[in-house]
Amino acid sequence: MRPARDVDAGAFVGPLARVEPGDGRGHRIALRGRFGLATAGVIWADLRRQVVVLGRGDRLDLDLRGVEAIDGGTMALLVQLRSDLAGRGVAVELTGARARVQELVHLYEGDIEPTPRRARKAEGFLAQVGRSTLEVVYEAKAVLDFLGMVARASVGLAREPRTGNWRHVLPTMERTGVDAIPIVVLINFLVGFVVAYQAAAQLRPLGAEIYVADLVGLSITREMAPLMTAIIVCGRSGAAFAAELGSMKVSEEIDALRTMGFGPVRYLVLPRMVALVLVMPVLTLIGDFVGIMGGFLVASHSLDITLTAYITEMQTVVFLWDIVSGLVKSMVFGGAICLIACQQGFATTGGAEGVGRRTTSAVVSILFSLIVIDAAFTVFFEAYGL
Repeated sequence: MRPARDVDAGAFVGPLARVEPGDGRGHRIALRGRFGLATAGVIWADLRRQVVVLGRGDRLDLDLRGVEAIDGGTMALLVQLRSDLAGRGVAVELTGARARVQELVHLYEGDIEPTPRRARKAEGFLAQVGRSTLEVVYEAKAVLDFLGMVARASVGLAREPRTGNWRHVLPTMERTGVDAIPIVVLINFLVGFVVAYQAAAQLRPLGAEIYVADLVGLSITREMAPLMTAIIVCGRSGAAFAAELGSMKVSEEIDALRTMGFGPVRYLVLPRMVALVLVMPVLTLIGDFVGIMGGFLVASHSLDITLTAYITEMQTVVFLWDIVSGLVKSMVFGGAICLIACQQGFATTGGAEGVGRRTTSAVVSILFSLIVIDAAFTVFFEAYGL
């Protein structure tokens, strides 16, 4: 048997030792002295070290008859140790406590049989499918609820335009439109450059280099400029909207707006949607121009095509409707970006982690929706010869 040792504040922990022959009670640890917060860490570490040799079927008595005083923190540690050992199949009992100490033992349920922990079963395949299906259903319900609120707020705003939060429209347009111009110009210029570069490699052997202008003009105005601009706005403004509204939701600012009589959708969502729907066509027009200029850079340096020839050839296939169709797409893209981002923001729960999760979900959902909407427009325009 190891000799006992002193610890801080006069607390004493005896060694783990077998009771004298004939007792038949197994193992015993005797504690005596005064136990407080300053000694809790030392006591816990020493007890954990001593009980490591115990296994299933063993019995341990924590003898408290020598304990003069003990605080709730230390008692909680003793009860936790008792629960941990019970999970390993070791029977533990707190014995010999004085009346005042016994009151604390009873308060922390140290004299009640520990409830065995149930082993968590791995979730089955059908359970995972069912849980995922329910999550999709609940998410769809939340989306429909949000769309209903937006529709109702839009009708109310149409009836009473003065109640709109119009003073936030221009700042939002500046933040989502003007501030996005540099990245929109750069990306669309590079897209036009790459499209022309790839087309030139295929058309040069056929002696049809001039048709680079046709390919760049149509692809940029009808597809690439609206879609690439929408993707850029999704990454900038869509994520920002979701994070802003998500932070307001978890900090209960949206609830405060309701309490003060402001409609959150009318006050927060509709100004953002109006701003985004208005700036998207402008950004798309800028994207059209710089994308075409990116194609011309390749045409002039690699194919020796003059600006006059480039523009003249483009005018033979690119008509006003091609540009307008891209602008119509961009307006729908802007509305989709705003609605999805704001819906994810309003659905945020769980503090900072929830804000990050919903922001990520917003960006992914918007990108998927943009591709679906673009495909739907393409099929629609083709079906009606537009």
